[in-house]
Parts: sequence; C-alpha cells; structure tokens
Amino acid sequence: MLQEFKAFAMRGNVVDLAVGIIIGGAFGGIVTSLVNDVLMPPIGLLMNGVDFSSLFINLSGAEHASLAAAKAAGAPVISYGAFINTVINFVIVAFAIFLLVRTMNRMKKAEPLRPPPGPSAEEKLLAEIRDLLRK
Repeated sequence: MLQEFKAFAMRGNVVDLAVGIIIGGAFGGIVTSLVNDVLMPPIGLLMNGVDFSSLFINLSGAEHASLAAAKAAGAPVISYGAFINTVINFVIVAFAIFLLVRTMNRMKKAEPLRPPPGPSAEEKLLAEIRDLLRK
C-alpha cells in the first residue's frame, strides 16, 4: 500500500496540482494586498473618503461608532464592506487566472497533424488478391 501511495503521490499531475495550490495561495495573498492596500484606498477617496472595510449594517439597534466597536460589543453585524473587498479580490484573481490560461494556450504549440495510418498488412494482401482476380 505504501508503494502504491508513493506512485500516486509522485505522478506528475499530483505534484503539479500541489505546486499550483501553493503558488495560488501565495498569489491570493498578493491580490488581497493589492485590493486592500492599493486599489480600495483611491476608490474610497473618489467616493468621498469611504473606507469599504469599515462599512457595516448594525442589526442590534444599538449605536456603535465603528465595525470594530460593534464586534467588540458582540453586536450582530453585516460587514458588507468586507464583502465588497472580497468580491473585488475574486474578480481580480479570476481575471489574472484567465489571462494566464489564455497566454499558456497561445504559447502551446499546435500538435502537428499525423498522416492517417497506411493500410494494414491484411488490407494490402486483400487488395493484391482483388487486383489479381480482376485480371
């Protein structure tokens, strides 16, 4: 069983998948930082200084100055600003993956067309017999 597991784990597809997951996780962190630290501040500035990460709906009815204060008080909140950041993050990751796959597909060389296989030995023999019978 150990040998079978080793053969399975060392297949190219499994190793490629593991590398892809690790790189994808690191890439996700980069994109999250891009969204939260680079893209959202200027977008918030254009929208009169709105910080999307602090937008929330307080469901308790009590007044809380910030999302952190509401969470600290244990108030039920809908953090729709964080959701907006997550959606933007997803769109950027999906677009980057689309560009990567598109580029890889363009770089992949088209496989040359193989000529159709010639007739088998039986077909050649039958053709010879047919030709001899026609004479």
